[in-house]
Amino acid sequence: MLREKLKGHNIILASGSPRRQTFFRELNLDFTIKVKEVKEVYPKNLKGSEITNYLSQLKASVFTNLNENDVLITSDTIVWKDEKALEKPKDFAEARDMLQNLSGEMHEVITSVCFTSKGFQITVNDVTKVWFKKLSDEEIDFYIKNYKPFDKAGSYGIQEWIGYIGIEKIEGCYFNVMGLPTRLVYKTLTEIANR
Repeated sequence: MLREKLKGHNIILASGSPRRQTFFRELNLDFTIKVKEVKEVYPKNLKGSEITNYLSQLKASVFTNLNENDVLITSDTIVWKDEKALEKPKDFAEARDMLQNLSGEMHEVITSVCFTSKGFQITVNDVTKVWFKKLSDEEIDFYIKNYKPFDKAGSYGIQEWIGYIGIEKIEGCYFNVMGLPTRLVYKTLTEIANR
């Protein structure tokens, strides 16, 4: 399996996200975690996947001393609606505004994953469409109070209560909405192992 094929590579996951770390464990991969802080600022002319591609590459750029067999994996997720990126909410009011904006509408969740080594850099991305039912103010307030989604793009986690009661349908990869297009990561790592 892939774990065996990657024996000669040192996979480094540069993410503090517990969800992404769990995905890597469940994909049965050997990896280490290294996180470096990056100011996530991007040029305002970028749109959709250009933003996540840029930010995932920016997160890789602070790792300047990779060894020969290292493969560094960085990623970024945004919620994209009405030609705007909805990032992590700063506070309760901003989280409420975001969820009211998503209520009864379709939005896209975009994740880019960047694979960096001494000899190459590969960036892939995935887009999932998500439709929310019309959420009541009570449902929105209950969710924010109890689940505190301040570390999540667009103010929600599909795997939490609001996903159970609020999402009517999705088109694309479910795991991408959680923050990692797992099949795409597996496919890209397989290609890297077979180089």
